[in-house]
Amino acid sequence: MSATKPLSQPRSRAKASVPPSPCPCGSGLAYESCCGRYHRGERAPTPAALMRSRYTAYALGLNDYLKATWAPETCPPNLDASTPPQPKWLGLEVRHQGEDGDQGVVEFIARYKVGGRAHRMQEKSHFERRKGRWLYVAGEVTED
Repeated sequence: MSATKPLSQPRSRAKASVPPSPCPCGSGLAYESCCGRYHRGERAPTPAALMRSRYTAYALGLNDYLKATWAPETCPPNLDASTPPQPKWLGLEVRHQGEDGDQGVVEFIARYKVGGRAHRMQEKSHFERRKGRWLYVAGEVTED
């Protein structure tokens, strides 16, 4: 695996400086050996690994990581995963994952609460591998 420059650590939320164990993505692994390694700069080897690491980045408020793993042409300029009101992320279920060359798709359901009310978001995420690195391009979202 090629060496990569570590991403800068977030400054916006104290919660992000003390990563939890086990990993918020629901893999059952410790954060440090799961999504934490991608947050420190290792490249995610698959679209599913990148999607899980992005879910965890949302849960921890890691704005720099979210921006760095989003295709520049579709990344919102005002992306801020730490501006209130923030959802409390409750769980992730990966429904389908697939790769075809440099294209990838991951379908998942993420559960969260905002203001005490539970929500469920289902997304079909599209990824592209560019210069050996997977990036999130876009997603088709349904929420309830």
